[in-house]
Amino acid sequence: MSGIEHRKEAPKRLYVAVLVISDTRAQKMREGRDEDISGKLIEKKFKAAGCTTTRLIVPDDAKQIGDAVKKFVADLKVDAIIATGGTGITARDVTIETLAPMFEKELPGFGEILRYIGYEKVGGPALLTRATAGLIRRKPVFCLPGAPNAVEVAIGLILPELGHIVKHARE
Repeated sequence: MSGIEHRKEAPKRLYVAVLVISDTRAQKMREGRDEDISGKLIEKKFKAAGCTTTRLIVPDDAKQIGDAVKKFVADLKVDAIIATGGTGITARDVTIETLAPMFEKELPGFGEILRYIGYEKVGGPALLTRATAGLIRRKPVFCLPGAPNAVEVAIGLILPELGHIVKHARE
């Protein structure tokens, strides 16, 4: 079956869970202020494409990240999860250490392409992201940097292919 035929069979109306991982954003939410830019950007782009979304903000804490992803994965409505934040190299950046061990299959091409495009745009700082993707219980999970510019690039990679990826993940 050709790529075109596969895309025709891909689901069109997807439910995307957005997980924002940030100590700062989580603290602001506890104070009643939603200052999340990247998560809102993801929601806006996916809603404009006809997707349903939900968004949750958690601190850079392995237990809270893991619990949130497990909850999303168990939700039968959720087709894919997009996590933003915690992919850098500071001691508090634990998204990859938390989620990558949960992957049943890794999609290394996502992080490779994102870093390549980032390198073309900003140079060496693109090497600091450990962005990746994989499948957890047959659901695609994308781990994006927290910077809005990187999120914008990542959405450009994910959005056109997400239905196709979801279709294959379910097979």
